[in-house]
Amino acid sequence: MSYTETIGSRTYRFADLKTLMAKASPQRSGDQLAGVAAASEEERVAAKMALAQVPLRTFLNEALIPYESDEVTRLVIDDHSPQAFAEISHLTVGDFRNWLLSSTTDADALTRITAGLTPEMVAAVSKLMRNQDLIAAARKRPVITRFRNTIGLPGHMSVRLQPNHPTDDVKGIAASMLDGLMYGCGDAMIGINPASDNLAAITKLLLMIDDFRQRYQVPTQSCVLTHVTNTIAAIEKGAPVDLVFQSIAGTEKANSGFGISLALLQEAYEAGLSLNRGTVGNNLMYFETGQGSALSADAHFGVDQQTCEVRAYAVARKFNPFLVNTVVGFIGPEYLYDGKQITRAGLEDHFCGKLLGVPMGCDICYTNHAEADQDDMDNLLTLLGVAGINFIMGIPGADDVMLNYQSTSFHDALYVRDVLGLRRAPEFEEWLESMQITDARGTLLSASSQQPLLQGANDWIGIA
Repeated sequence: MSYTETIGSRTYRFADLKTLMAKASPQRSGDQLAGVAAASEEERVAAKMALAQVPLRTFLNEALIPYESDEVTRLVIDDHSPQAFAEISHLTVGDFRNWLLSSTTDADALTRITAGLTPEMVAAVSKLMRNQDLIAAARKRPVITRFRNTIGLPGHMSVRLQPNHPTDDVKGIAASMLDGLMYGCGDAMIGINPASDNLAAITKLLLMIDDFRQRYQVPTQSCVLTHVTNTIAAIEKGAPVDLVFQSIAGTEKANSGFGISLALLQEAYEAGLSLNRGTVGNNLMYFETGQGSALSADAHFGVDQQTCEVRAYAVARKFNPFLVNTVVGFIGPEYLYDGKQITRAGLEDHFCGKLLGVPMGCDICYTNHAEADQDDMDNLLTLLGVAGINFIMGIPGADDVMLNYQSTSFHDALYVRDVLGLRRAPEFEEWLESMQITDARGTLLSASSQQPLLQGANDWIGIA
C-alpha cells in the first residue's frame, strides 16, 4: 500500500513501506548512493510523520523483502511470537516510541516483548528518535550473556582485546595481548583477525591463546576471526575453539556473498556447543555486522542500509550469541560519510540490537579516508558508555596495524570506565585483582606491582 503526508501545500507520496522507511532515515551517504534517500529535509520530515502513523501490525503483513525469496524474511516471520507482541500490538510506530520512552517501561517490559518484535518494527521506531532517545531506551534493556565470564550486566562494560599482527607473528600478537591485559582489557574476549585463512596458522593462534589462558587461569574466551567453515574444520581437528565467528548481513543474498546460510550457521553453532568449553554459560557465537554490507554486495533490494543492518540482528538472535559487534565505520565514507553519520549509526545499531535481545557491542571506528577523527570516536565512545554498550574494542594505540583503520585503545577503555563508573566482567575483575593488575575498585596498580605476572608472561612470550 502507499502512504501520503502533506506539509503546507505539498503532498508527499511514498509508494510502499520500503520506500517510506528509506525516506524517513536520517541522512547517510549509503542511502544516497543507493538512490533511496529523501531528496530534501522536508521530504524526510514528511516520511517520518507518515511512518509515525503506521500500525506495528503492518510490518507483519507487508514484507520489505519477499518471504518466498529470502530466508532472513522467513526467519523473522516464522519466529515471531504473537503472545509477546500482544502487549504492544495496538500501537503505531509513533505510539511505540512514546511507550519505549515512558518512565513506566522498564527492563522487564522490554524483555517481555522481545520475541514479538521484528527488525523492521525496531528500525522504524529508531528513525523517529533523537540520539538521546536511542540512548535512554537502550540503557533500559540489558542483555546478559555468559561463557567463561558474564558480559552485559548493568554498570559494566567489557573490552575485546584485538592484538592483530600483519604477518600473524605469534610473539608480536602475544606481546600486544599482554599489553592489553596489563591495562585490564580482554574480558569480552581475546580476538584475533588473522592475516591468513590458512588452517594451520589459525590453529597455531588458537593454541597460543589457550596455552596462555590456561597457564594463568584467565577467565575469558578466545576467538580467531576466520570464516565459519574454517572454524568447523578446526573443531573437527581438535583445536581449542571457544567462540565461533562469522560476519553476517540482513538478506539471504548478502549472506550468500559471505559464503554462509542459516543452515551453515546452525552447523557451526552445534559444532561449538559440542566442545562444551564454557564454564559459566554456553553463549558462544560471535557475529560482526555493519551498515552498508548488503548495499556493497548489491543485495539490499532497495531497502535502506540501517533496516538491512537490523535484519542481521534477527539472524544473530537465532543463535544465542555471546557478542555481536557492529563495526560501525569500517566499510567507509561511501556508506557513513563523516563523524556525525558514524555516531548516529552506532547509536541506532546499539539501540536496535538491544531491543531485539542481542548482546550489542561496537567497534567505534573509522577509515582514514572518512571525514572523521578521534574526537568523533571519543564522542561516540562516551555516548555508548552512557547507553549501556556491552563491549568496545581495545587496540594498541587505537590503530590496527593489520586492518589499517582507527578504533579505540586500551587507554580509551580506562577513560570511559573511569568517568562513567563502569566495571569489568566480575569474574575477570577478580582475576585482575588476584594477579595484582588492579585493586578491589578496578583501578590499575603501578607497574612495579604487576612485575610478577609481567616477568612470567615475558618468559612465556620468549617460548611462544
